[in-house]
Amino acid sequence: MSRTISRKAKGARRQARSQGTKRQMRKAQATTNSFIDALMRVLPFTEEQLQRAFLVLILVGLLALAWVIASVSGLTVLVEQQAAKSAAEAGFQVRRVEVRGVERMNELKVYERVLSQRDQSMMLVDLADLRQELLTLPWVQDARVSRQLPDAVVVDIVERTPHAVLKKPRRLMLIDGTGHELEPISPEKAEGMLIISGPGAAKKVGDLTKLLDAAPALKPQVARAEWVGNRRWNLTFKTDQILALPEGEQKAAGALVSFAKLDGVNRLLGGDVTRFDMRTGDRLYMRVPGREKAQSLAASKDT
Repeated sequence: MSRTISRKAKGARRQARSQGTKRQMRKAQATTNSFIDALMRVLPFTEEQLQRAFLVLILVGLLALAWVIASVSGLTVLVEQQAAKSAAEAGFQVRRVEVRGVERMNELKVYERVLSQRDQSMMLVDLADLRQELLTLPWVQDARVSRQLPDAVVVDIVERTPHAVLKKPRRLMLIDGTGHELEPISPEKAEGMLIISGPGAAKKVGDLTKLLDAAPALKPQVARAEWVGNRRWNLTFKTDQILALPEGEQKAAGALVSFAKLDGVNRLLGGDVTRFDMRTGDRLYMRVPGREKAQSLAASKDT
């Protein structure tokens, strides 16, 4: 047997494998085509519509790539500047500023911030940055800044509400219900308002409000409140009588309610007592000026 016969045998096997591979490829292609055909029958799109969609996606991708390249090279800044200039030339330029919601604060403080945008293109006005700048003003609790085309910037202000007067070492300061300082106030203008004093008292304004709300009948009678030792309150009524309350929110509220009941029955406010002390449990200690001296004189006479 010659080697020629052996080579022919190997060629036959190779050819058989090649034909098998082709059959598998044709079978896979047929399966794929049938799957695509089935998918096309299910989807509510035609083949032409899908081709257009793929073309749009390709174009969007190319545009995004072009924008990234332009951003890196700095072309977007030039485009924005040119667009802003064109908008200004077309009349879209800040010419007017309208401020709303200002009642108590100095309105000029708002205009000082906003007028820096005057004569700018409306496209260049940074509304978020301008709002943050307005929020730094003591009276401004919230602000909304908007464009009113073609040439106006509108500012809506939500003001803080004055609540009390904080007594500081050298001046009186108007504060809101959270203790936020609004502006200095003269003693004449502070007359009739609740005056709060003591180190750390501003941070306790909210707690003081809750405390006074526990005794609504006494609340209008309180003229001053002193935060003592960073732990408790002394209340001074309009009659200049002082009530010393215990430590702790619940104990202080309970003592104040008890005092209100006693005052309703015995009319404590407006009497001879200058100081009421409720720091020890449910007991009420009262101080009457001159009584100790009178008692001492009476005791000396008896002897």
